[in-house]
Amino acid sequence: MTSSGGLIGALGALALAGWVAAQPSTPPAQPDRYAGPLFDAHLHYNDEARQPHPLDDVLGRMQRAGVRAIVANSRPNEGTRQLAAAREQTRAARVTVVPFVRLYRTRDDYHRWFADPSIHEMVLSELGQGTAAGPYRGLGEFHLYDSADADGPVARELMRLAEQRSLVVLAHCDDAAIEKLYAHAPRAVVIWAHTGIGGAPVERVRDLLARHPTLYGELSYRPALVVESGQLATAWRELMLAYPDRFLVGSDTWINERWDRYEALMDGYRIWLGGLPSEVARRIGWDNGARLFGLGNPD
Repeated sequence: MTSSGGLIGALGALALAGWVAAQPSTPPAQPDRYAGPLFDAHLHYNDEARQPHPLDDVLGRMQRAGVRAIVANSRPNEGTRQLAAAREQTRAARVTVVPFVRLYRTRDDYHRWFADPSIHEMVLSELGQGTAAGPYRGLGEFHLYDSADADGPVARELMRLAEQRSLVVLAHCDDAAIEKLYAHAPRAVVIWAHTGIGGAPVERVRDLLARHPTLYGELSYRPALVVESGQLATAWRELMLAYPDRFLVGSDTWINERWDRYEALMDGYRIWLGGLPSEVARRIGWDNGARLFGLGNPD
């Protein structure tokens, strides 16, 4: 993957923009659910999930939900390595595992990783080992509860490492921290977990997408994303029509209750994706993630 994050070329972007501009700004009265493949760009297989939800259970849930690839990042990284090593099972479920190095060994690391040199050492060790599914493709998810922590010494080092090695970053933070992360590594590719869980205004999201061409928005837990019908709020629909190549969907299975509801969570995406033009729905549901990590057509 190049540092451009696999973004479509200029001619393709212009053609798509012209096509999208010609589409209706409101969804059809009774849209069908999106029926294509899904790329789950934010999945955890954490320590507490592995006993109640063994591999055959989680892969079965992915298969029933029509998920054909996942960004796996787990606390500790053993969960991701376990998914990556289950080659026969993932092949049978038709799920591609894209492994990320998570920065957490225990929950205590959530609040101090950005200033803990041992985290940097752990990341380098994991990258050196790789996984049975191939090399790690990214770093994160990591949390920055205070945007100032994005200037921590380990945060700076890991952003520069990601830029140098073409590793995608999955960052849970506010919009101010996004600016700080890009100041450390302007060409890094960043997936913004939840597209700002604090609820950054849509216009602020639009501004960041315009100024950072390697920024992607992941949409789990996003406040005010959908209305009562399950369809996109008007402002979000317009933003996705303007930037159809910059959004991803994810389950964020950070607690076991999210695994219990996995199929329902992914079906929620199918509802509002079905209200978008089919080309845009396919891009957000599958193509953007597949292009970012060099995956082929799953059909």
